[in-house]
Amino acid sequence: MNDKTPLVLVDGSSYLYRAFHALPPLITSGGQPTGAIKGVISMIRRLLKDYPGSPLVVVFDAKGKTFRDELFEAYKSHRPPMPDELRQQIEPIHQIIRAMGLPLLVEEGVEADDVIGTLALKASQNQTPVVISTGDKDMAQLVSEQITLVNTMTETVMDPQGVIDKFGIPPELMIDYLALVGDKSDNIPGVPGVGEKTALAILQNLGGMDAIYGNLEAVAELDFRGAKKTPAKLAENRDQAFLSYQLATIKTDVPLMVTLSELSNGVPDNAALLDWFRQLEFKGWVEELLAAGESDNSLLSPAADKDYQVILTQQQLDQWLQKLERAELVAFDTETTSLDYMQASIVGVSFAIAANQAAYVPLAHDYLGAPRQLDRDAVLEQLKPLLESPKLAKVGQNLKYDMSVLANHGIAMQGIRFDTMLESYVLDSTATRHDMDSLALKYLGEKTTHFQDIAGKGASQLTFNQIAIEQAAPYAAEDADITLRLHETLWPKLQDITGLAHVYQAIEMPLVPVLSRIERNGTKVSADLLRKQSDQLGERIAALEQQAFELAGEEFNLASPKQLGYILFEKLKLPVQKKTAKGAASTKEEVLQELALDYPLPKLLLEHRSLSKLKSTYTDKLPLLVNPATGRIHTSYHQAVTATGRLSSSDPNLQNIPVRSAEGRRIRQAFVATEGCKIVAADYSQIELRIMAHLSGDRGLKAAFEQNLDVHSATAAEVFGVELASVTGEQRRSAKAINFGLIYGMSAFGLGRQLHIGRNQAQEYIDLYFARYPGVQAYMDSIRKRAAEQGYVETLFGRRLHLPEIRASNGMRRQAAERTAINAPMQGTAADIIKLAMISVDQWLADKKLNTRMIMQVHDELILEVPQDELEDVLSGLKTRMSNAARLDVPLIVDVGVGDNWDEAH
Repeated sequence: MNDKTPLVLVDGSSYLYRAFHALPPLITSGGQPTGAIKGVISMIRRLLKDYPGSPLVVVFDAKGKTFRDELFEAYKSHRPPMPDELRQQIEPIHQIIRAMGLPLLVEEGVEADDVIGTLALKASQNQTPVVISTGDKDMAQLVSEQITLVNTMTETVMDPQGVIDKFGIPPELMIDYLALVGDKSDNIPGVPGVGEKTALAILQNLGGMDAIYGNLEAVAELDFRGAKKTPAKLAENRDQAFLSYQLATIKTDVPLMVTLSELSNGVPDNAALLDWFRQLEFKGWVEELLAAGESDNSLLSPAADKDYQVILTQQQLDQWLQKLERAELVAFDTETTSLDYMQASIVGVSFAIAANQAAYVPLAHDYLGAPRQLDRDAVLEQLKPLLESPKLAKVGQNLKYDMSVLANHGIAMQGIRFDTMLESYVLDSTATRHDMDSLALKYLGEKTTHFQDIAGKGASQLTFNQIAIEQAAPYAAEDADITLRLHETLWPKLQDITGLAHVYQAIEMPLVPVLSRIERNGTKVSADLLRKQSDQLGERIAALEQQAFELAGEEFNLASPKQLGYILFEKLKLPVQKKTAKGAASTKEEVLQELALDYPLPKLLLEHRSLSKLKSTYTDKLPLLVNPATGRIHTSYHQAVTATGRLSSSDPNLQNIPVRSAEGRRIRQAFVATEGCKIVAADYSQIELRIMAHLSGDRGLKAAFEQNLDVHSATAAEVFGVELASVTGEQRRSAKAINFGLIYGMSAFGLGRQLHIGRNQAQEYIDLYFARYPGVQAYMDSIRKRAAEQGYVETLFGRRLHLPEIRASNGMRRQAAERTAINAPMQGTAADIIKLAMISVDQWLADKKLNTRMIMQVHDELILEVPQDELEDVLSGLKTRMSNAARLDVPLIVDVGVGDNWDEAH
C-alpha cells in the first residue's frame, strides 16, 4: 500500500439492497433470482478496473443482533424481513467474491459500517489513502483528507469539501447531524421537531452536541423558524439525542482477526467463477472468462485434440465420401454468400461424424490468391446421393436454411433427423437463445468462433467467399463439430423427459421441410396496388397531421414524446395517466388509448401512429421485398423464438398485418393469386376457447360447442340470464370480452377498462361467468397450483412451457406468471395443432400429386394457392385434414374461404 494504491473498502450490504431494489429483476431459466448478484459483482468488477493494483476488501453485515440492538431495542426494528429472493442470492455473492480472490469480511456483533470504519481509520493513520465504496450517507462521518467515499451506482466521489457541498456541514459534524434529525432507515429517533434545516442552522452556528447542550440559550437567538421553542425540545429530549449520537457513531475500534498487511487480493479461481457464471446464466461473463483462458486452455471443456481437415483434392474428398456412406449420423453445414435463403449460393460445406473430427470443403472462395478448389458443381453432384438419401441420418443447426440453400443448387435434402436448435427449443424454450454460439456456451462450455471474428463488422464485413480459407476452414469445421456434440448432449436430455421427445419427433422435426417448402413457394403481391395504398396512406397521414396542429393550436413533431407531452399535458392540460422513469408524463400507446376515450387529439394521434406504421412496415416495404427471380415475397418462419411454440416470421412479418382495421384488410388485398389460381384461407374457429372447453371439461362450455352454438351469445345468455334468442349485440360483445379476457388471465380492472364499465360491475360479470362455468374456474385454480409446484405447464401434446417466476415473492411478477400459466397451455396447444395440420396437409398434397401450394401460415390460419381445377378437391380435403389434426372433446371447426386475394378468402 502506498500513496498511489488506496485501500478500497466495499460496503457489500449497502450495495446488496440497492442492487436488489434498483435493478430490473433478473432470473435464470431454472427460477434462480440473480439481479442482486449481477448488480453487486458488476460494481466490484468496476472498482477493480478503476483501482488497478489496490487491495479490495468486501464487507457484509453478519446475521443476528449487534451492540446497537442492546443500546436501543427498537433499532432497525421497523425493517421488514429480507425478501426470500434476496436472501438466496447472498451465498452465491459471497462465493463469487471469494472465487475472485478478494478478502471478504463478516464480523458478528457489529455492522459492516463498523468494520469498514475500523479498517479505514487504521489505514489512514498509516498514511494509506482509503476509498470506501458505499451508498450509505452515514459513512460521510468517516471522510477525511485520507478517506473518500465513492458511489459506483451514481458515479460520485465525496471528499471533505464534497461532504460540505452535499450536507452543508463538514464530516466531523455528521454524527451530530444524525443525532439531531435521526435516521428513519435505521429507526434512530433523533430529536422530535428538529428537521434538516433546523439541525443545519444549529450546527453551522454553534458546533457539535457538546457545544449545543452547553449553551442551549444561544439556540433561541439563531435565525430560523421556531428557534425560540427549540431549546425546550432539545432539553426535553437530551437523553434521546445522545442515544441517537451513540447509535449513529460508526465504531472504529472493532477487534479484527486480520491485519492490514494481510488484506491483499489473491489469484482468482477462474474455474470456480466459470461454474458460477454458467449456473447463473451470465453469458457475457462466461464468454469473457473463456476468451481470457483460451491462451492456456485452462477454462475450456475437457481438452481434446481437434482434427479439422480442409479438403482440396479429389482423393481427400473420396476418403470422406466413404466415411459419410458408412456413418450412422452426419452433422452437416453449409457456408454461403447470404443469409437470404432464396439468393444464397454455397461457398463451402462441412461435415462431422465423430466428436472433435470434422472437415471443410471450400468450393467458391474467390478472393485474390485463393488456392485452387474443387469444382462446386462436381462436388455437389457427388454429394447429392448422400444428401438426398432418406436413410443417411443428418443433424444440423437450423437445417431448414441449409435445405433451402441446397434446393437452389438442385438438391432435395432428405434424412433430416435432428436439429440442435429445435432440440434446445423443445427442451426449454425460455432457457436461452437457440443459436449455436449460445448453445455451445450453455451446454458445452465452449466459446465458439463468431462470424464477426473472421469476417469483421459493419459495412466492411466480408461475405464468406471473401474470407481466406485458412480462417474459413476452422470456423466452418467447428460448426459441424459443435453441432454433433450439441446433439450428443441435448438428445439424451430430451429423451429423459416424458413427452418432449414426442413433441420433437412428431411435430417440430417433420415441420422443417414443410416450412422450407412454404418459404420457397412464396406469395405473390401486387406492387402496384401497394404503391397506390402507400400514396393514399400518405395523404391521410398528412391530413391527420394538419388536424392535430389545429387541435393543438400550433405545429409540433407528432413523433417526439417531449413535444407531444408538452402539447397534451402542459398546453391542453389533459390529465396525466402515467409517468416515465425520469418523471415526465408518458405518451405511450396505452396512455393515449385511455385519453382517447374522452379527448379528440389522443384519438387522432393513435390513428396517425397506426397508419404511419402500416405505411412504413408494409405498403412501403413489401414491394422492396419482392424476389427478382420469382416475382414473389418469401418470408422466413422461425420455429425457435416464441415461448409457447407459435411460429413467428420476419422479412416480412406476416403475423402482424392487422385484420380488424379497413387499412389492414386493404394490405391483405395486395396478396394475390397467380393467373388460373385462387387463394384459399382455412382458419380454425375459436380454437383457444375450444381447447379451454377440452382442458377444463366444463359441461356448459362443452355443450355450447357440441351444439354448434355461437359461443359468445351462449356465454352472454348464461352470464346475463336471458334466452339465447334475446341476447343483444352489446351483451354478446361483453361476453366475447369475458371469454377471451379470462383465458388470458384478465383481471376485473382490465375487463372493466375494455368494456368501459366500473371494476365492481366487471367483477360481477366474472363471478357470474365462473358460476355458470365452474369447470373453467376449477381448471384455472388447478393449473396455477400445478405450475407453482412443478415450475412449468404443458400443452395437450406434452410441450413444456417453463415459468421461472411462478414462485416469485414479488406479487406482480408472480401474477404475470400465473396469467401465462392459464393461457400458455391453450396457446401452445393451438400452436401444436396448426403445426400438425401443416404436416398433414403437406403430406396429402404430395401424395395426391397436386399443384396446390401452401404459401403462408398466420396464427391459426393456413393460406394456399390453388389451381382452379383442383379447387373442389382441396376445399374438402383441407377441411378434413385440419379438423382431424387433433382429437378434442369438442369439434375442431375450420372456416374456409376462397378469393382472388387474401382479404377475399379470409
